[in-house]
Amino acid sequence: MSEHQVLAHVDEYLKIGMEYDCSDVHLPTAYPPTWRRFGTLSPIWDDHPPLTAEDTERLAMSFLGEKEKARLAETGDVDFAYANDFGRFRASVVRQRLGLELVFRLISTTIRTIAECGLPEKDLIPLTRYQNGLILVTGAVGSGKSTSLAALVNFINQDREDHILTLEDPIEYVFESAGCHVNQREVHSHTESFGRALRGALREDPDVIMVGEMRNLETIQLALTAAETGHLVLATLHTGNAPRTLDRVLDVFPTDQRDQIRVMVSESLRGIISQQLVPRADGQGRVLALELLVNTAAVGATIRDGKTFMLPGIMQTGKNVGMITMDESLRNLYMQGLITQEETLYRSEDKPQMRAFFQS
Repeated sequence: MSEHQVLAHVDEYLKIGMEYDCSDVHLPTAYPPTWRRFGTLSPIWDDHPPLTAEDTERLAMSFLGEKEKARLAETGDVDFAYANDFGRFRASVVRQRLGLELVFRLISTTIRTIAECGLPEKDLIPLTRYQNGLILVTGAVGSGKSTSLAALVNFINQDREDHILTLEDPIEYVFESAGCHVNQREVHSHTESFGRALRGALREDPDVIMVGEMRNLETIQLALTAAETGHLVLATLHTGNAPRTLDRVLDVFPTDQRDQIRVMVSESLRGIISQQLVPRADGQGRVLALELLVNTAAVGATIRDGKTFMLPGIMQTGKNVGMITMDESLRNLYMQGLITQEETLYRSEDKPQMRAFFQS
């Protein structure tokens, strides 16, 4: 493309991003159009000039609806699902010091199966067949949580004959009712907040509830209540491993409630899936590193006693039910030649132990 060409509509940038298999497209003020491919952020074209504030304003107005324009003007940011003729995207538009910043997460229109996500079917399918309880999918932003969660929900949709309710901000994957009847609600479009939607959900006779993100005390409390009262709840959290996930859930509650909450979590938790997407050693994409905690009697006792620091040891001895720590998963990927030693060490939890592994 020529050095001075700025495309007229965001769809033109998004189409290029889809063609080259990127996960995100960034259109920032005072910086060239950028994409994230295989986890690395870089300019789409080396010779593209920085976008001006006028460019990003025009690009934003090229796809925002009236409702989104009003919310952007009122609050300075707007997040929503955007769809066009060739794809579906999670869009974020924020006003910052230099102008607008537009960021798009590309969402596959095809929901992957559990196996296609690289998840262990034999260990996860039993978790989806509980009639109640809590399944958490955790990881950093961009670690594939939404894709894994969608795979689990879609398996339930095909495997059971129940009512599934999803609460999302925004709706990403669209589920077509199969064996189950599926309702999808979007925060800001169909409800004010996750908390309000969860309170309403308990009156809507759902069997399975998917919560896009457990963000605060109210959402976590309502999700635990739903899991205790006969619903299977699947949700995400931005935490890196199982012990930190449990600490995060417990720490949002006032101190005088934590003993009671530990008991609730120890009884309702079914499993925690923590994941990272690690660049492949051959540079051809990324591979999933997975930690899996399954709630056994030993795990439940550890949660009740507030000794989450003991969980890695329990997980190392729980391989018969599919448990695996993140470091063990990383070592397995390294030994298969899929990731480099540098990535393995960088992403490990216990770095001294990982260095000792490489030196042995």
